[in-house]
Amino acid sequence: MIPWEKIDTARIPGTDDELRLKRRGKEFSIMLGTNELMNSRLSGSEAALATLAAKKIEKIAKPHVLIGGLGMGFTLRAALAVLGNKAQIVVAELVPAVVAWARGPMAEIFGDSLNDPRVSIRESDVTEIIRAHRSKFDAILLDVDNGPEGLTRKANDGLYSPSGLDAARAALRPGGVLAVWSSGPNPAFAKRLRGAGFDVNEVNIRATGRGGGARHVIWIANKA
Repeated sequence: MIPWEKIDTARIPGTDDELRLKRRGKEFSIMLGTNELMNSRLSGSEAALATLAAKKIEKIAKPHVLIGGLGMGFTLRAALAVLGNKAQIVVAELVPAVVAWARGPMAEIFGDSLNDPRVSIRESDVTEIIRAHRSKFDAILLDVDNGPEGLTRKANDGLYSPSGLDAARAALRPGGVLAVWSSGPNPAFAKRLRGAGFDVNEVNIRATGRGGGARHVIWIANKA
């Protein structure tokens, strides 16, 4: 078997923790400690984060979408594939090195997605973008942790708190959708979503997008 090779490391702003980019042949992995945050072979549920949300706003001619977390670009590429040519997509990525990896060692995976005229990359905390706007977005897609709690950094807990959900709801246009990816279920978070005034649908999705393999969870929360 081909051994894993460490390509680069990057500190997460505001923490002492590091992300590690690893490669094995054509396979890539991004690690945080012993946790694998993403793998280039497993894109199904991250892509579904975009396609499920897009279905909810398909009647909007010029949708404005905010994606929290660039990662390996699975959600971005899926959004570009299903949203129209008048869409505007802002991608917030906290770790500048992740953007550099997308343009460097993982460029083949990303293709032309970062240069699509519909896309704007912001090296910023998605929380700041959410709180800075009111009635701006038709969809907010969050995949910045392994679930609705601050794994990559403790400050991310604020995204999933009642005040964070209130901010996300305020940043959405009427009928907008908040979609959140998770590696597993979290009943308390689903309850918080409903408490913040969202109509919530919890969807189980295979990590591969096909039969077999681990199941991930996506919450599709519509602004009531």
